[in-house]
Amino acid sequence: MSAFPPNEWTAAQLVHAAERGQLELHYQPIVDLRSGEISSAEALLRWRHPGLGLLPPGQFLPVAESSGLMSEIGAWVLRAACRQMHHWLPLEWRPFRLAVNVSARQVGSDFNDQVQLMLTELGLPAEYLEIELTESAAFGDPAIFPILDALRAIGVRFAADDFGTGYSCLQHLKCCPITTLKVDQSFVAGLADDARDQTIVRAVIQLAHGLGMDVVAEGVETLASLAQLRQAECDAVQGFLFAKPMPAQAFVNFVTNWRSAAMSAYETTINCCVCCKEIPLDAAFTPEGSEYVEHFCGLDCYERFRVRSTLSAANVVQELDCNATTNGSTCCPAPGDGKR
Repeated sequence: MSAFPPNEWTAAQLVHAAERGQLELHYQPIVDLRSGEISSAEALLRWRHPGLGLLPPGQFLPVAESSGLMSEIGAWVLRAACRQMHHWLPLEWRPFRLAVNVSARQVGSDFNDQVQLMLTELGLPAEYLEIELTESAAFGDPAIFPILDALRAIGVRFAADDFGTGYSCLQHLKCCPITTLKVDQSFVAGLADDARDQTIVRAVIQLAHGLGMDVVAEGVETLASLAQLRQAECDAVQGFLFAKPMPAQAFVNFVTNWRSAAMSAYETTINCCVCCKEIPLDAAFTPEGSEYVEHFCGLDCYERFRVRSTLSAANVVQELDCNATTNGSTCCPAPGDGKR
């Protein structure tokens, strides 16, 4: 793959990307920690560039912003996501919402009318739509609050994305019609061993709940982080521990194969008959990537259990405090080898 092109060349191609069918949406599931169900998903933009392959938004959205294309692309994303959600209505996923990122530039005086007209044209009930705004966009300008209020009144929900990375006036936080705070992944990544991150995340969750908001933790990648979020009573989680963003049909397959009862790493366990440890079955269950892991506890005793995960089996068993083998090779040190 060649180097990413200069901004001018990128902008010239990006302006025609939608009409040429090069823009597409991938979907990342969001899991409700109370029910274990996939309660929502976030629609994430990708550019299937003819020469550079599939590009993540970080490689072209800054160009769209500087080139004045953000409103046009944002409008395409919102309509495409709502159209996809309408196609999913016969599947009867309830409760379910689709979260769509919207830029501050889109939220003008006519935004309310545009969204309501689009929902009417597509035949999509408003309660299936959640609009994500960055923290600065959500709380930075009180002038948009009446616009958001009008949409919330018909059932649209709003989330403040990457919460904790911007500047929030507490007065605005109290008055803004935001229904969900999404804790930025920079705080989630260190939850397992950073007391400061733990304090911040717990404080955000308590603040949000006190204001009647839900909390979604972004960037959850380990069972240790998941455990901390459970203890802090986080409402929902999103991240590679569960699944990477995927195309629409793959997402349908994912939801169809999701086994919510096995999602809990604490309620669904097996006990080793030698060391008596509770071995958590991984919280991530995907239709692909299923692997068998042999949990080795000593002597000739093995407990074989199935792990379905977007993580490799080796990464999963490294979370366990016992020796384990994957496909015949040891991936965790045996007791006495210096672990911990």
